[in-house]
Amino acid sequence: MTVTRPPSTQNERVQHPGEPYSSFNTRKEDTLIQQRKVIIQNNRGEKLVGILHETGSKELVILCHGLQSTKERIPMVNLASALEKEGISAFRFDFTGNGESEGSFRYGNYRREADDIRSIVQHFLGEDLLITAIVGHSKGGNAVVLYAAKYDKVSKVVNISGRFDLARGIEGRLGKDFLQRIKQDGYIDVKNKRGKFEYRVSEESLMDRLTTDTRAACLSIHQNCRVLTVHGSMDKIVPVEDAFEFDKFIPNHKLCIIVGADHEYTAHQDELASIVLDFIKNDIPHNGNNTKQLTSCESADGSVRSRL
Repeated sequence: MTVTRPPSTQNERVQHPGEPYSSFNTRKEDTLIQQRKVIIQNNRGEKLVGILHETGSKELVILCHGLQSTKERIPMVNLASALEKEGISAFRFDFTGNGESEGSFRYGNYRREADDIRSIVQHFLGEDLLITAIVGHSKGGNAVVLYAAKYDKVSKVVNISGRFDLARGIEGRLGKDFLQRIKQDGYIDVKNKRGKFEYRVSEESLMDRLTTDTRAACLSIHQNCRVLTVHGSMDKIVPVEDAFEFDKFIPNHKLCIIVGADHEYTAHQDELASIVLDFIKNDIPHNGNNTKQLTSCESADGSVRSRL
């Protein structure tokens, strides 16, 4: 497993809009890596906080975390590190209401998170960088799919363990009869196994999730946008069947199932990084071609295996 060290708080400085970047440096082989904390304002005036891993390349990959997660979780940090080693710059950030970013946490919020991605993209396009790919894990996977559906100027999207059927998985968090209870009280408080309060789900945020049409979003993605879906066969949070649903409806799609991997890819970080990097660097988009090709992760008989 690749292990990366978070930025040293002694050397970092927040970059505010209009101010020059500050940075600290690490050296990997002959490449000088600059990691910068960057603050970007979204379209609602909230500050989004992220870490820019700058290699000197004009190519940039944006990394998006999942539900109740942050830019500091292992998938985000490890993918940024893997991209660094290949000389590709990366930006991992906290969505609104998560981690260091401003705003309130919301249970649904899929469309707003797609808007957050738009603010990030526009910022770095203004810095004359080329957005090579947008990568999202779990709920972040849904956000990048929604982004690709709304904006056609994105060439590659990676959906890692996103949920296709957003009506599933709710009862496990909110309990039985959640619709009846939330209509009666207006909200549901979610607690952990120890009974400690974690977050509040409003009726508005729940309906945001239930009215987000993943199928329609998939069908709306332009054929020039190449999409990779990666999923673990042992995912107990989002069932692997959801990955095959994405494959049915995204026009220009590649599917890879990692056998034995869980939702966080706990023991499969290297496989995940290798698959994502190979797609970003080497996969040739099949523009205008609706034919889905079998990948090295999927055999002709429908069985699946890891490509490593």
